[in-house]
Amino acid sequence: MGKKLVVNADDFGHSKGTSQGICLGYLNGIVTSTTAMMNYPTVVDDLKKAVKDCPRMGLGVHLVLTSGKPLSPSEEVPSLIDKNGNFFSLPEFQKNINRIKLAEVESEWRTQIRAFRAATNRKPDHLDSHHHISYASPALFELMAKLANELGCPVRVPFNTTGTIFRNANKAWENTLQYGYAKQFIGDFYDHDASQNHLKKIMHQLADDAFHGTFELMCHPAIVDDALRHTSAYNDRRADELAALCSQEIKSLVKDLGIELIKFPELRIKEQPV
Repeated sequence: MGKKLVVNADDFGHSKGTSQGICLGYLNGIVTSTTAMMNYPTVVDDLKKAVKDCPRMGLGVHLVLTSGKPLSPSEEVPSLIDKNGNFFSLPEFQKNINRIKLAEVESEWRTQIRAFRAATNRKPDHLDSHHHISYASPALFELMAKLANELGCPVRVPFNTTGTIFRNANKAWENTLQYGYAKQFIGDFYDHDASQNHLKKIMHQLADDAFHGTFELMCHPAIVDDALRHTSAYNDRRADELAALCSQEIKSLVKDLGIELIKFPELRIKEQPV
């Protein structure tokens, strides 16, 4: 069975250099798709440029609750923010998760999706979430699935179908995802493993996998700039990711192994309603 691989670059819009690096990863490398953080200052201009310069690159929304400020007015999402009006950090979000109001999350995520549509004049072709926050509770997952089903798009499932909230669930949750997901998620091309050698190992393992046909590789390429260093603890290694993703050796290996590079819409498992 042929292997199909989505190479999705997270954090588009986190900084101008991040967006530029992702576009280079698409134009010169194996990146096929990206997801945008709609609550960062340059993202709208960056998306408009990407639509023009990379018209076939997959574009989705990286739903945010743990970085930057909400797009919604603070008074409309008080359970999601700290005293300075910022989203909680990931540890603080986890501490406060029982007081998070789902209606406020839904309002904010819908605002982020509307902002994406206004910037690109298209629907997102998939949804995922920063820090995988949409999988922090069953309610958050169900909300993301509802939004994706309304949009008619796939989602990221970052736990290879056996993650924290799905364990012992007999996969009943799969029926909630009407438009598909990659059956195997690859999340370890990161930090100290963000190297060309590790990426080669991943590609060989993917090609030898006897059980799965569709895969997603998460990555975070960027041209590292001061704005990224100021807002993200994960920064310099993003340049290493970009170099590996654009290496001729990796591009040739993907071709030689017969791996088909795809975007999220090609993962859909059910026909959209007429």
